[in-house]
Amino acid sequence: MLKQLRFRKLAMGLKTAVIAVGLMGALNAMPAYADSVHTAKDGDTFYLLAKQYGVNLDKLMKANPSIEAKNIYEGLKITIPGQSVQVFSAPEKKVDALSSLKVFSADRVVQAWGKTFNYKSTIHVKATAYSAAASENGKWGPVDYYGNPLKLGTIAVDPKIIPMGTKVLVTGHNHPDLPKNAFVATAMDQGGAIKGNRIDIFIPASPQKVSQFGFQDVKLYVLD
Repeated sequence: MLKQLRFRKLAMGLKTAVIAVGLMGALNAMPAYADSVHTAKDGDTFYLLAKQYGVNLDKLMKANPSIEAKNIYEGLKITIPGQSVQVFSAPEKKVDALSSLKVFSADRVVQAWGKTFNYKSTIHVKATAYSAAASENGKWGPVDYYGNPLKLGTIAVDPKIIPMGTKVLVTGHNHPDLPKNAFVATAMDQGGAIKGNRIDIFIPASPQKVSQFGFQDVKLYVLD
């Protein structure tokens, strides 16, 4: 009788353990609707990501207001709105941007994060950075010279040195909220202190983080 009782208790214990494991598996597979993060790969576009994740293109772009559609680079974190994500799922593997910048000066070609750019000249400039804070943007607020909202890829220039609208590949910078190695920027802003070989780079981050940029010597590749 005692032996049967022990066996019954053991069986109940095993059943409880099996149920607990099953519940953990169910929780692990249970979808939770929330924004997820996609790590960009070479060739990604908002259009392709909208199709891949089955989300509305406009909603996807609105969820990433600081990302310019033509400036999606490998390693960039892109918010995918309203996605079904797994609870307790393994963390996404971090993918860094390519650590090398290849320049073929004879052909006036530069390669960054797997993309090739033709350039017509280079300029060495002293760079600073600014945020969207009201104290840094005067009475007009966080907009560029043309009234467009500030975004990653906006730079302020001296139009006598770099004409407005010029696209450049910025290299040699160092800041955690800017793409590693290189990023495409457009001269869309001006500033009273930006004279000569100077640029001011907009960084979509807090004023405290942006101030860490300080003064840096960077090289610009003026794109065709």
